Amino acid sequence: MNEIEAFNRALFLKINGGDATPAWLIQLGIGIANDMIYLIPLLLLGMWLWGDSTRRSQALKACLVTLFALGANQAIGLVWTHPRPFMLGLGHDWMYHAADSSFPSDHLTVFAGIGLSLLFSGAFRLAFAVLATGLAVAWARVFVGVHFPLDIVGSVMVAGVSYLVVSPLWRIAGGILTHLAVRQYRAALARPIAAGWIRG
Repeated sequence: MNEIEAFNRALFLKINGGDATPAWLIQLGIGIANDMIYLIPLLLLGMWLWGDSTRRSQALKACLVTLFALGANQAIGLVWTHPRPFMLGLGHDWMYHAADSSFPSDHLTVFAGIGLSLLFSGAFRLAFAVLATGLAVAWARVFVGVHFPLDIVGSVMVAGVSYLVVSPLWRIAGGILTHLAVRQYRAALARPIAAGWIRG
């Protein structure tokens, strides 16, 4: 076992909940680890339905960056499989998870992909809210035993690279894609838009 892996395991054991951890904290960790991800589609939906053209462009770009990053995660998992802590009998696992590759974390890739995209697009308050929530999810997923700390670091790196890859393409085609998406949206939801329920 090399030094990086030894550090990864040692840091995991410091964060992972143990036998003496209060039951309420375990349940809190499970809730954060599992459920906070659902805030992301709500955020993006809100940005699109009630946002101006800038917000819609930011939301669409963030989606593309994140989808690219998640695809990269799948490729990494196929090339190099890293076991989850419970697959090694390490620490305590407080919730069920499939025994697949731990690196990088898909949950944190979503938060990092959306958060970094919003940050570099100028939506600072939204970005900080997403990244702060992502930090809580990062802690929780290590705490409940389904990820190592370096899985989280890997997620941020993959999201960052994905942003760098998508951004030049977005500068070329982002305006066109946003225009096409808005046109389809206005055609599909003409009645709610006319009623003033959502923005046209």
